[in-house]
Amino acid sequence: MPVNVTMPALSPTMTTGTLAKWTIAPGDAVHAGDVIAEIETDKATMEVEAIEDGVVAQVLVEAGSENVAVGTVIAVLAEAGESVYEVASTAVALKQSDDTVPPATKTPADPVTDARADKPADQPTETSTKPLVETETSPQKTVRIFATPLARRIAADRGIALDRLTGSGPHGRILRRDVEAAPLSPQAAPASVSAKNKPVVAGASELVVNSQMRKSIASRLQDSKQQAPHFYLTIDCQIDELLRARRALNDKAAEGIKISLNDLVIRAAAMALMEVPDANVSWEDEHTRRFQNADIAMAVAIDGGLVTPIIWAAETLGLAALSQTTADLAERARHGQLRSAEYSGGSFTISNLGMFGIREFAAVINPPQGAILAVGAGEQRPVVVDGTLAVATVMTVTLSADHRVVDGAVGARWLQSFKGFIEHPVTMLL
Repeated sequence: MPVNVTMPALSPTMTTGTLAKWTIAPGDAVHAGDVIAEIETDKATMEVEAIEDGVVAQVLVEAGSENVAVGTVIAVLAEAGESVYEVASTAVALKQSDDTVPPATKTPADPVTDARADKPADQPTETSTKPLVETETSPQKTVRIFATPLARRIAADRGIALDRLTGSGPHGRILRRDVEAAPLSPQAAPASVSAKNKPVVAGASELVVNSQMRKSIASRLQDSKQQAPHFYLTIDCQIDELLRARRALNDKAAEGIKISLNDLVIRAAAMALMEVPDANVSWEDEHTRRFQNADIAMAVAIDGGLVTPIIWAAETLGLAALSQTTADLAERARHGQLRSAEYSGGSFTISNLGMFGIREFAAVINPPQGAILAVGAGEQRPVVVDGTLAVATVMTVTLSADHRVVDGAVGARWLQSFKGFIEHPVTMLL
């Protein structure tokens, strides 16, 4: 019987999504595990794989359709032995008679399939001389290119042909680094030169369509600022001892392990949340949720926005395991390969802009969490030690807290605990 391909729920909060791109077309044979579409959610652009074998009989939602409800049938596959034309005809009839389908899904049916939908498979039409499923000898046979959504966008922006690249990802998939390492297309250079020669127009601008991710970020953070009464606490941490400890740890670490300063910050935050559990909370109107573990989300900048993958029970991980976990999550976040369970939830967030030279900033709380820590750059500053002026490497951090659930004294105690772990890193190993 026909196999319905539906809009998947790629995160617990997803109710609709944008069908960004199809990688298949009517007549293509697909196998379980093949990437058939790219779906843009409120979190990321993710690839969707086929769960069964079949031949694409009908595409019911065209690429670019927005607000497609979860569960909506977006395509139909014919199983082995079934007539593709009969399956396509049934799919079109159901689509035209379904008044409950959201407007985003009411798109024109595929013209190749429509030309045959009302005819039996054995009756010729004006297009019946072209086989629906192309054979290996067909001169029009196309080769499917496997690449991440981010790699495709970068390649399109730079005018790079993906079919000329060799992917370094699993099964030859083209990744971001493959595109960035490729030389620019010859056609791309004249365009950039001519752009510089264009006359300057006062007030020149362009409209960029907001992605689902950008809309979600805007909505969530606007709600956070409007509903959560933020207050801010800032403290300076001397990190010379932390930097020495990091160098010593990396000198002794196994091959492939490289502990970053951010890993140590996450470890210190996790230990402080265990020491001051009143800061490891979220507001839920009638209740306050107190988390048993330090489930720390780390902000990762990606193309078009940011995502916050979570290190679950971070306090239970040693520094080597923590380093491997954060590196893996950050890499897959940048390539849109996170599973929904890896970026949904969390009890506390860390946003680190120190690598950009930012000295100090205040972050917006990631709802429904109760606090977020903004981490600035470590820099040499004059300090007073026992009445004597000295130079130390100082890192400024700012805690943004939701005053509905975290009081000022609680936030201050948490920062004191965090500062203690940072300035005396050996205590993080106890």
